[in-house]
Amino acid sequence: MYKAYIFDFDYTLGDSSEGIVESVLHALSQLDEEAKTAEEIRKTIGLSLRETYFTLTSSKNEERAEQFATYFKEKADEVMVASTQIYEPVKQVFTSLRENGCKIGIVTTKFHYRIDAILAKFHMTEMVDIIVGGEDVKAPKPNPEGLLYAIEKLQLEKVDILYIGDSVVDAKTAQAAKVDFAGVLTGTTTEEDFMAYRNVCITENLYGIQKELE
Repeated sequence: MYKAYIFDFDYTLGDSSEGIVESVLHALSQLDEEAKTAEEIRKTIGLSLRETYFTLTSSKNEERAEQFATYFKEKADEVMVASTQIYEPVKQVFTSLRENGCKIGIVTTKFHYRIDAILAKFHMTEMVDIIVGGEDVKAPKPNPEGLLYAIEKLQLEKVDILYIGDSVVDAKTAQAAKVDFAGVLTGTTTEEDFMAYRNVCITENLYGIQKELE
């Protein structure tokens, strides 16, 4: 049905929440900000680091948001790759898509080099045609810049693309890019939340996406 399937990463392809929580708490501590619960932090996964800081602190101080991002990256470089796990369906779904001649991409707020390292850890580097990370764009999701860039590099039309994600931010990104969207419930977003946005399907996990599109 589609020529390319482009995925968000966090809570869509894998779980980096342990490393994210540790890195956020480190950054907040360095800034003498109040610590947050793991659940509060998990709800920000998928946001840019700037928006994560604003959401967790209710501050709008751009300078402190930049400091937060620096401290986050400092800890994330130590812990993120080692603590990240890929969801069980991913390799099978990617293999099936490749066998059917489809392209695979990842568009995420995570750093490009971090995705490279995670894919290498799980021996999946050759399965992905393009990665667009947080440092590859001027504006993070839900701005469609990263998704549109991936489509351009794949030399495909918007009608050929399905974007798959776990959050409202991902749904808004697909909507802004004018591409089809499929939601997975492996994150903190509910089916009801997704129903406010146009979607091809909403499923429990990537196996469900594969089954819906067979």
